[in-house]
Amino acid sequence: ALVSQKDEPPRVTLKCAPADGELLVGQYQSVTPGYYMNKKHWITITLDGELPDEMLTDLAERSYELVVSKLTKADRNRLEQEPE
Repeated sequence: ALVSQKDEPPRVTLKCAPADGELLVGQYQSVTPGYYMNKKHWITITLDGELPDEMLTDLAERSYELVVSKLTKADRNRLEQEPE
């Protein structure tokens, strides 16, 4: 995730499945194609309260899973060994 703290309200950019991104962009004004990212695989969410916190948490978790799934096996193993 990329977080823009300079903007008000802040924005976060998350990786997502292309179909999910299209759906969210069409459904919510606060969701746009990824800012400075591959707009097919990333979305930018303006944290203005439109999306419920539970949805933001779910999107962040899925984004993490998508990014981790593309890491090398060695990098995934190192990540699993790091303390939480």
